[in-house]
Amino acid sequence: MDKTGDFSTDMPPQTPKKHSLKDTKHLAQTAQEVLEHNDEGYYTVPAPHLYPHQWLWDSCFIAIGMRHYDIDRAKLEILSILRGQWTNGMVPHMIFNADPKYRRDRNIWRSWINPHSPDDAITSGITQPPVLAEAVQRIGSSMKLAERRSWYKMVWPALLAYHEWLYYERDPHNEGLTLQIHPWETGLDNTPPWMHELHEHVLPWWVRVLRATKVIGLVRFIRRDTRFVPVDQRFDNVEALTLFSVQRRLRRKSYDSNKVLNHSLFTVEDLSFNCILIRANTILQEIAKSIREEIPAELLERFKKSEKALEELWEPYAQEYFSRNFITHKLLKQSSVASLMPLYAGCITKERAELLVKTLENEHLFGTPYPVPTVPMSASTFDADRYWQGPTWVNMNWMIIDGLRRYGFKDHAQALRETTLEMVGNGGFYEYFNPLTGKPLGVPEFSWTAALTLDLLHKKS
Repeated sequence: MDKTGDFSTDMPPQTPKKHSLKDTKHLAQTAQEVLEHNDEGYYTVPAPHLYPHQWLWDSCFIAIGMRHYDIDRAKLEILSILRGQWTNGMVPHMIFNADPKYRRDRNIWRSWINPHSPDDAITSGITQPPVLAEAVQRIGSSMKLAERRSWYKMVWPALLAYHEWLYYERDPHNEGLTLQIHPWETGLDNTPPWMHELHEHVLPWWVRVLRATKVIGLVRFIRRDTRFVPVDQRFDNVEALTLFSVQRRLRRKSYDSNKVLNHSLFTVEDLSFNCILIRANTILQEIAKSIREEIPAELLERFKKSEKALEELWEPYAQEYFSRNFITHKLLKQSSVASLMPLYAGCITKERAELLVKTLENEHLFGTPYPVPTVPMSASTFDADRYWQGPTWVNMNWMIIDGLRRYGFKDHAQALRETTLEMVGNGGFYEYFNPLTGKPLGVPEFSWTAALTLDLLHKKS
């Protein structure tokens, strides 16, 4: 099962070509070729075969890289994801390819059951990390002033509506932190905090029966993702089936936030998501100032409350930030790369930032030969090859590099940039990488790896 929750019988692609990418100029050229190969005309697939649809944060990262060689195409990437925006302001995490062969994917989600879904696009019913404002501003920074303002004005209504939805729908108690209703919303699909909650509260009875009778192993024969990627690099079958079951529950409630929250034990105030939102809030205010738009005073107050509420996720004994269960407000003390994302948020003190940087330096935590692992090496859940439970992802490195720079840790940012580029240069544009060896993992020709490599190549220390 992949990001769509689909079980399919697609055949795997041929063995991908090998690249020699140590030369910087060749690295940039090949990155652009990957993006052009994955270009569907008005959106870019994350990778051929396994990921045929459009994903929210994938397109945002892709546009950030595209702006370096085709600004109009980068703008189109953002406009194409906005065609899926719901009338209540939500930007869904996925817009489905309209090809008849993907009918089953669309029917799994059935976005049309919610009256807010768009008429001319079939989407998922959940969102993804809100990096939209970041992408819009990065594209704008590559334009002259008049063109930049025109671009900002074009997307402003959609951006504002999205942030309003995030707070008014997903922070129902006005506490400052938004809640997420499925780990797919975090982008870090099988990250340890969510998997702990899944095993504690969410496993359906039929999955428990399958696991107890050992029949669960047969699921691998009908999963789409394991036809393209070795099974030990993906979700285990229990997690895959359970996440599929959670999506079905959301569909039964028509993706209505009020109905979902009435009977839900699987809601988390995800640390990474909220850090990205806090950064996006700052960028939204910068965009508003540049085009003389007003953000409603109530929404601005919520922005400020988010920055204060982030400190409620700090655990002084562990000296680490954690996600939190929305219902109980209990911190989910399973370490992950999310603990570094307050650097990207940019609202924590310099002293707290220094503590987080020390974990980057610690070879027993995040200081692996090819950082940043998605789970620290000291964690019992660390698995160097398995999806979001250990491997290094270029998009997370990109955000951490950005946060390090803004906090003044320029040497650390430059070192992480160089190691990331070395990892991609040696291994190719893969989905993720082993943090101990740099071995490429997941699918090849991965779009955001190519796009953010392009962006990192344009960065100066």
